[in-house]
Amino acid sequence: MRSGLLGPHHKNSMRQFSFFAFGRLLPTLGLCCLLLAPLAGRAQQLSLDINESVTSIDVSVKDLYGRQESGKVVITQFKPAGPGPFPVVILSHGRSPTNRQDPPRFRFTRQVRYFVSRGFAVFEPTRIGYGAYMTQFDPEDSGSCSSKDYAPMAESGSTEILAVLDYARQQPYVDAKRVLLVGQSVGGYLTVAASARNPEGVVGAINFAGGAGGDPEKRPGNPCAPQLLEEMYARFGHAAKMPMLWIYTENDLYFAPVHSKAWHEAFVKAGGNADYRLLPPFAQNGHMLFARGPEIWEPIVGEFFDRLGLPALRAAQ
Repeated sequence: MRSGLLGPHHKNSMRQFSFFAFGRLLPTLGLCCLLLAPLAGRAQQLSLDINESVTSIDVSVKDLYGRQESGKVVITQFKPAGPGPFPVVILSHGRSPTNRQDPPRFRFTRQVRYFVSRGFAVFEPTRIGYGAYMTQFDPEDSGSCSSKDYAPMAESGSTEILAVLDYARQQPYVDAKRVLLVGQSVGGYLTVAASARNPEGVVGAINFAGGAGGDPEKRPGNPCAPQLLEEMYARFGHAAKMPMLWIYTENDLYFAPVHSKAWHEAFVKAGGNADYRLLPPFAQNGHMLFARGPEIWEPIVGEFFDRLGLPALRAAQ
């Protein structure tokens, strides 16, 4: 979070002026706070139809440079009506190449409604270094394009995902033996990384357009050091035991098919189990399929759920 420093006043007269001026400003500041509070409340209005709530946990992770810090992971929760127990989805967001501060809190409500309609409780973290709690500490920084290292971000991001899973297990309404990890873009990459740690109770994972180092403006379709990502996916494939679904598109401007196919091939060759789906072009940039095309991916995800024996789609209430 950004902080401001008030310069020292070395003379008593200046201190007195500052004190009395601040005293005169207090009523105005109070009024401003009262006026802004309802606006903030409306901006963060909860979706009560899917029982949205918000909490946070503290997690300690290391960054690319070996610095270790503790930061807040904000968790937005959703659940069906009733006491449960409900199977769990941990839903992980991506990373903008230019702006880590927005949105203040990740909440894919349109996509979440699908998972809730299938009977899942959804836990959607806003990870350290993003949103309203964004700081200079950025544990998912992977270095410049010419000197990438994708391992530290995989370690820190998957640590946060598993910390959210630990929190979810403590909730009385969840079925901790039926957990699905889901992620988009960098969140997809981190989902595969977390799956490779084989957390207890996780029965499957879905990777939507997973990868890192992409920039649709500067290098459309060609991420930095894709061969290093191929090596990371091979490492994950060697360790991961659960079935996965990988969904990419032909016109992904972050990760072109030549890369996602190579990553999948490396993952499977190393021993991983992943069903790779390359879908036709979507809109102007297929990387946005998860966010803007649920009607396209929902049937594919539904088939995956059915194969895993997860809950069927519920009838509309």
